[in-house]
Amino acid sequence: MLDQGAPPQNRPQTGPPSPGVGARLMRRKPVEHLVAEGGQGEGGSLKRSLGMWQLTMISIGATLGTGIFVVLGDAVPEAGPAVTLAFVIAGLTALFSALSYAELAGSIPVAGSSYSYAYATMGELVAWVCGWCLVLEYGVSVAAVAVGWGEYLNELLDGTIGVTIPSVLSSAPGEGGIINLPALIVVLLAMVFLLGGVRESARANTIMVAVKIAALVLFCAVGFMGFKSGNYSDFMPLGMAGVSAAGATLFFSYIGFDAASTAGEEAKDPKKDLPRAIMLSLIIVTALYVLVAGVAVGAWNWTKFEGSEASLAAIMNDVSGQSFWGTLLALGAVISIASVVLTVLYGQTRILFAMSRDGLVPRALGKVHRKTGAPRLNTIIVSLFCGVLAALIPLGKLVDATSIGTLFAFALVNIAVIVLRVKRPELERTFRVPFGPVLPVLGFLFCAYNMFSLDTVTWVVFGCWMAAGLVFYFLYGYRRSRLAAQAATPEVK
Repeated sequence: MLDQGAPPQNRPQTGPPSPGVGARLMRRKPVEHLVAEGGQGEGGSLKRSLGMWQLTMISIGATLGTGIFVVLGDAVPEAGPAVTLAFVIAGLTALFSALSYAELAGSIPVAGSSYSYAYATMGELVAWVCGWCLVLEYGVSVAAVAVGWGEYLNELLDGTIGVTIPSVLSSAPGEGGIINLPALIVVLLAMVFLLGGVRESARANTIMVAVKIAALVLFCAVGFMGFKSGNYSDFMPLGMAGVSAAGATLFFSYIGFDAASTAGEEAKDPKKDLPRAIMLSLIIVTALYVLVAGVAVGAWNWTKFEGSEASLAAIMNDVSGQSFWGTLLALGAVISIASVVLTVLYGQTRILFAMSRDGLVPRALGKVHRKTGAPRLNTIIVSLFCGVLAALIPLGKLVDATSIGTLFAFALVNIAVIVLRVKRPELERTFRVPFGPVLPVLGFLFCAYNMFSLDTVTWVVFGCWMAAGLVFYFLYGYRRSRLAAQAATPEVK
């Protein structure tokens, strides 16, 4: 029994017990709080300056590039002419996830993409895991795209002035070089654009997207002249296993369609424009991918793609009998792949911005420059990290590591849609995934299928990455998150 005569300060505390570890890991951030904090950073705010067209261009800019210009050469030897089917499988995976992204982007229009969606639906630990996967997706894909940019830059230099950058300065150490200097340079150039502010970066990206679409249409026009139906006679030489493996690799080609969702706090009308931009960009990109892949395999026998890094330019040279068209395509590729570096790097900085605001990573990463509205320190650190990866790691390893991190994050987004519908059915939704939970479940299953199509080495890398992330979370974010601080502060009455 309590001693009623004891002074108040000596009486046992009878307040509610502090939550256990499990409850702390599952703490969720209310949707209303996420939306209310939109744009707020350390020392300043992001600027709402992006319309629907600019958001669409950001998604296309982040998606359409290295996947078709470079990774196609890796996927065709795995699937043969059925690479077009592999594109469809990867596209369906992206489509189901895009529908889920569109619903969540319209309901929770904030920076942070699937990280923020997971925080509102499945709790802090899952949100951290999702955000850590997004760091892998965006950060490593910037490096992979930059490596592809260097390959087409050499193709352009060879076709115009007859020289190339020596392999010792244009290849990673594992491929016979010392440093991939072109890859490092393009990342640093993108950093300069981003430091100038989102409006200026969006303008530059729109121009580059127009150039890349024109380059791919030009390829189809020239490549179709060399189309041979016989190249499709043995449609699936390596069976469905080859198609599955190619589909998992080609999923890299669709990474980036969710980039618009990272701009939720810089969009003028995010609830309406984000869902439209996500879906429109995916439709445009998928149509171009299938068309370009179909023409490429029709113009070249699938066995010729092995070891071809700038395959589209080589096809144009082969079909036309002259180097002019291939050089022109290489110019388009250099410009268009640079736009992928720019927009994906942008997405990475905004995800870390959201995570820093929640206290899960150092708050300095959320400090916004008052004049440009850009998170300056965040941008510089992320750019240097991605630049070093691009300079030192081979392309193939980067592509698969990016794909598995993205697939995991997309799987969580599909689950988040279902959870949010159950927990918050009254929440305003400017877009709804059709057919109830069926399509989000299919999206989750397609992501899982593609993940298990990746090789063992990729899974080992992913496991090590996740282990490192969990160590960081429990040493830093678990105690320093804003939700933890709020829980530890007694209410003032």
